[in-house]
Amino acid sequence: MGQLPPRDEKGRFTTRGDLAAAATAGVVAVGGVSVSAGGGATASLDSAASQALKGKNSSKKSAQKGRDSEAWQRLGWRQIKKQAKRELECGPHSFGEVQRFFVRHPCVDLDRMLVTVDDGTGNTIDVSVAWVKMPKAREASDLKRLIDKDGTGNVLLIGETPPGSRFTGENYDSRLAKKVLVVAESAPAGGRPSETALETAVEVAVEFPAP
Repeated sequence: MGQLPPRDEKGRFTTRGDLAAAATAGVVAVGGVSVSAGGGATASLDSAASQALKGKNSSKKSAQKGRDSEAWQRLGWRQIKKQAKRELECGPHSFGEVQRFFVRHPCVDLDRMLVTVDDGTGNTIDVSVAWVKMPKAREASDLKRLIDKDGTGNVLLIGETPPGSRFTGENYDSRLAKKVLVVAESAPAGGRPSETALETAVEVAVEFPAP
């Protein structure tokens, strides 16, 4: 088996060329299906990747409009559970260096949401999203730089007790929208969802607007 190319800090291949090299070296999971390198593998991989990309793009557009159920349906998934909470303080609902940041720079409010989705192949995924509103856009930008670093802590996501027990940062994304920082993480809830599915979940979830 060939040498696999390097991945970034989130475990993802850094370029499309690296993804192709991984397919040449062995097996690549796409949308929960393993595609072995060999005769016809490249065509199958390209077709599956193209379908996933098309679904993800339209899913993101639905997410940006706040249509959460529709966003998951665009992926062929189904939302089966949802809960949300709102807090006026971020300090008590965070940990690590991020918590110390909130002591110096209190947030305006914190909205959190946890959804469970069925990927259509017998697996379920928990997706936790947090919207942190800061008084100033610069403070939100500073928070993003801090929270994006490994080992600096995070806001406490719904469904996570103690911190880091379920949402470990392995499948993570963030987005800055002026004074609001959006953070999303995913984790398996049942079955064995693929890394592709877990990563796709956060890429879509981070596009949702604040409630």
